[in-house]
Amino acid sequence: MVRYLRLIAAGLVLAGCSAPPAQQQTGATRQVVSTQNIPPAMIGVHAKQLFGKQGRSSRQGAEPFGTYANGCLAGGAQLAESGPTWQAMRLSRNRNWGHPETIDFIEKLSRAAAAQPGWSGLYVGDMSQPRGGPMLTGHASHQIGMDVDIWMLPAKRLNLSRAERESISSISMRRAKGAFTNDSWTRAHHEILKAAAQDPRTARIFVFPGAKVRMCKDETGDKSWLRKVRPWYGHHYHFHVRLKCPDNARGCVNQDPPPPGDGCADAQEWVDNILNPPPPDPNAPKPKPRRELTMKDLPAQCVAVLQAE
Repeated sequence: MVRYLRLIAAGLVLAGCSAPPAQQQTGATRQVVSTQNIPPAMIGVHAKQLFGKQGRSSRQGAEPFGTYANGCLAGGAQLAESGPTWQAMRLSRNRNWGHPETIDFIEKLSRAAAAQPGWSGLYVGDMSQPRGGPMLTGHASHQIGMDVDIWMLPAKRLNLSRAERESISSISMRRAKGAFTNDSWTRAHHEILKAAAQDPRTARIFVFPGAKVRMCKDETGDKSWLRKVRPWYGHHYHFHVRLKCPDNARGCVNQDPPPPGDGCADAQEWVDNILNPPPPDPNAPKPKPRRELTMKDLPAQCVAVLQAE
């Protein structure tokens, strides 16, 4: 309960997919940028402005640098706008880029989704920008090409036009502010999230608390995969898959692994706190506004990513 109160007080409600707390990062030590190594035109400019205007990936070997909420992507690959079992949505955002492992993951998961009744595949939401980095709007994470949002809307048609992909919306799976799933939730949703969690490349999946509790109750077999499914604010129109840093990606920093166990009791605590909110913690710290990142905040390699052809 104390953790729940601190999160509320810290203003970590996620409208979209912001990153989990930044302290939950481990692994490689990133290079720190020295101001003298930053071109004058980049100094003092918000990093999102520099990365947001990049229309294509860099001609470098594919490698993520930094953390999910503070990094960039060299040599990113673009998910095809349409495939045999998927369609990328909101193409105007140009966020259908990622590490090649992420592309392969999506293609594999979409085939598993196509095997479910009522699904022809997946509608794929935001991944990363062509060179990763902070985004102009929305997400705090999705910066290194290892995050992907999957729509909850069953993909029944895979011939949507570009215009349809801008206007169509996903559907919510929650009721009672996320404490329960609604009538749109199906066993197919359960099986698709399960397939995503069982992929060894998956680090975490973020979904609203009621969905996690529902899956905990409905799963009759081995529940170990549920450890990767983490309750988090929002995430009822889509679920967010975060992949581990690829092997040999020395500049990539993994998030700490989830706590031991299936996490079902923790998810139930989230639901209990939604249904019966505890009184505010008078000692909770006041939320701090998120500071805009500059190139000095990002790994040193990100300067080269921006400068590459």
